[in-house]
Amino acid sequence: MGSKSKFIFVTGGVLSSLGKGLASAAIGALLESSGLRVTIQKLDPYINVDPGTMNPFQHGEVFVTDDGSETDLDLGHYERFTHAQLGQDNNFTTGKIYHSVITKERRGDYLGGTVQVIPHITDEIKNSIKLVDGEVDVAIIEIGGTIGDIESLPFLEAIRQFKADAGKDNVLYIHLTLVPYIPTAGEVKTKPTQHSVKELRSIGIQPDILLCRTDRYLSDSLKAKIALFCNVGEDAVITAKDVDCIYEVPLIFHKEGLDTKIKELLHIWTREPRLDDWEDVVRRFKDPAGEVTIAIVGKYVDLTESYKSLNEALYHGGMGNDVRVNLEFVDSEKITSDNVADMLASADGILVPGGFGSRGIEGKVCAARYARENKVPYFGICLGMQIAVIEFARHMAGMDNANSAEFDPTTPYPVIYLMTEWYDEKTDTIQKRDVSSEKGATMRLGAYPCRIEENTLAREAYQEDDISERHRHRYEFNNEFKEKLEAAGLIISGASPDRELVEIVEISDHPWFLGCQFHPEFKSRPREPHPLFREFIRASVANRK
Repeated sequence: MGSKSKFIFVTGGVLSSLGKGLASAAIGALLESSGLRVTIQKLDPYINVDPGTMNPFQHGEVFVTDDGSETDLDLGHYERFTHAQLGQDNNFTTGKIYHSVITKERRGDYLGGTVQVIPHITDEIKNSIKLVDGEVDVAIIEIGGTIGDIESLPFLEAIRQFKADAGKDNVLYIHLTLVPYIPTAGEVKTKPTQHSVKELRSIGIQPDILLCRTDRYLSDSLKAKIALFCNVGEDAVITAKDVDCIYEVPLIFHKEGLDTKIKELLHIWTREPRLDDWEDVVRRFKDPAGEVTIAIVGKYVDLTESYKSLNEALYHGGMGNDVRVNLEFVDSEKITSDNVADMLASADGILVPGGFGSRGIEGKVCAARYARENKVPYFGICLGMQIAVIEFARHMAGMDNANSAEFDPTTPYPVIYLMTEWYDEKTDTIQKRDVSSEKGATMRLGAYPCRIEENTLAREAYQEDDISERHRHRYEFNNEFKEKLEAAGLIISGASPDRELVEIVEISDHPWFLGCQFHPEFKSRPREPHPLFREFIRASVANRK
């Protein structure tokens, strides 16, 4: 086919959670720092069409892109490390691939032929990869799962074929593997890496570069041993050392010569990477001038990956204020009106994140009331904004038992309700839904415009009249109660241009109390902290106990 872009395929071996997503993002950061245009794509072997309906306990957060795609959390890493604007073409799953092939078969596109994994599934995978060809100088493709998994075999076969299609000078295989240190033996062991590479080679892929995940720098002799048994050059064995700050990974890779080796193998000539901004990010993370404690009141506290973008955005806000952010995860199911003061006593700021379902809701309401009454900075995101509205309605606007229709369909004051019809700016269409709509991709998803009122916390943060932020929710502020809530002191500081959709609420007579219906964490970057997170951390620092 020929190729306009260069392609780097990143695979992982030995075990899961080695950090393929971070490695791919760091490679993108290095190449972008050298002046190259990059994009990153994730190919996931699970059968779900997208992660939208998957339990956060099992899969971590769902990352939403501007175009409304519900994607793997690794796309959050890709956007935080690079300036790439990602969308639906940057995340494909087995379910999405098979859905497309089966749809074509039912339509008769295969002219009655027998539809098989090879070539039909592998061709569909290759076609998904080609969607990013030509847009950039280098496309980095991460293959989810672990070498040896049955479900990832079609993807591996597809990328094996891709080298012949695109040309050997346009394709590079990078394999991330584990090189563990065994304390009882006092040795670093290379055998897991040897076996992982052997497994990869058995299906026809010879890795060009090895990223060796380890807790220490590998000696030259160890690199030579790995190179010998895995059939790569010694300079292609790269230490992927554990770090305290994930934003240090590009610096480690550069120190190990990874970017130089990639350019050599792909025949790319660029300037040296400009890494000053990454060095500054790492300095701010490791050696801040102060610290602040933020309580995250949620129900997914046992798996912090559920709030990955949120956690990172808080760290970014800390970097923007030169402070270390200490996160305290508080289980909202354990909070009551009797113990809320004790459970949140050490918090300089309180954040209630997004979520679905009624579990832990009353604990979150208690947290919002505690923050309001005790002048503790409060940041409510998506559900957290709705919680703030419910709490305000109950205790400030005289609406006893006010609630969301999601949690109490019989509430006399459904201040949050299911909007069944709204205008979608992106598609210029009227969108409709009801309680019987399918769960997958039926929410208000992706970027929507918001107009900000003057003399508000939101305006002070953004310094703009009009913004665009990403959404992922079904329920909305109920305009039927708007006048009564405003009369009680609720400030609607941001709304859709037609004023139909409430986007940001605040209260007066408080150092910093703000809720937003959108998810600002999806647009925060370590080098460009999101304005709301920056200002929330600033207010929390001022409230430092």
